[in-house]
Amino acid sequence: MPTEQYDFIIIGAGLSGIYAASLLSQKKQSFVVLEARDRVGGRILCPGYSGYVADLGPSWFWPDINPRIAGLIQSLKLTEYPQYDTGKGRFQSMDGRVQTISRCPMEQEAWRISGGMITLVDGLQKTIPEDKIRLNHPVCEIKKKGNHALVNVGKLGQPPFCRYQSSRIILALPPRLAAATILFTPDLSCEMTQAMLKTSTWMAGQAKFFALYDVADWRDAGLSGQAFSQSGPLGEIHDGSNHAGGPFGLTGFVGIPAVQRRNKQVVIQATLQQLHRLYGEKADKPMTVFYTDWALERYTATEYDQRAAHDHPRYHPPSGHACIWDGILCFAGSETSDVFGGYLEGALASAERSVRAAFP
Repeated sequence: MPTEQYDFIIIGAGLSGIYAASLLSQKKQSFVVLEARDRVGGRILCPGYSGYVADLGPSWFWPDINPRIAGLIQSLKLTEYPQYDTGKGRFQSMDGRVQTISRCPMEQEAWRISGGMITLVDGLQKTIPEDKIRLNHPVCEIKKKGNHALVNVGKLGQPPFCRYQSSRIILALPPRLAAATILFTPDLSCEMTQAMLKTSTWMAGQAKFFALYDVADWRDAGLSGQAFSQSGPLGEIHDGSNHAGGPFGLTGFVGIPAVQRRNKQVVIQATLQQLHRLYGEKADKPMTVFYTDWALERYTATEYDQRAAHDHPRYHPPSGHACIWDGILCFAGSETSDVFGGYLEGALASAERSVRAAFP
């Protein structure tokens, strides 16, 4: 089997991996990006309908505290707009009763991107040669061989269908996913492996729902679209509309545990009934709905992610080491960033760090 050789191998085509590839393109380095899925973006997922794109992964950024994302949006000439939060909110108690509450703005003003967060990935992808991203390429093994590493692609326990070699590997995957799905040779230390497995993957235990409407009846009723519920299925809801005209949307995070939401249609029907109670009879008749359970995404979640992390952990490189194997293997991905770990900002910061490590 022939082995392709590059200056860098990037594993993962989420925002961090694609950004690292863009930075390497600017530096005229040879590289390849290996992505297990049949698409780029990772946890950035944006299906479209009637000219609108729904963010089923990250939805917001905060320009006042996210300078990397704000700068990238500017350089890519994208359009941003503030999260709609005009009007009162709704609260649903454990017994299902609904009441109107005062407006509950976010601590920092949140912004969205016209066309969805996937426009970040699409814009960066245009700076990368087309043949450098290999989809449907799940990495199953990484072997250190002297001053370089071999990367096998395929299914663990079976002969790989292709192999790559490089002296620099950028592992742009959540550490927990990497530890659970990739065989490392030589074995990583117990301390490193445990640190990777204990690093929860943000959103991996979450499910997200999106409903689109031709009119925003909740706005006409003086409501912001923001709601909080103790009974669910959605625990948190926001207005997810376009910034200029329809369609209009309500989006939210499913609050029930992953083991209780195996039946997609049951969850969707229960959610529409909840929206009816919160926003009236038309709310359960959207033009279309989108639903993604990240706990069922094998290239995002592991068996350890069935319980969603509702508060952001304090992320940092696994076991405190951003690079191992004498600098051959460097960690990227939002969960390895000590700057806004788990957020899009952290994904960019970790990519910058991993590329910078090769150019001291």
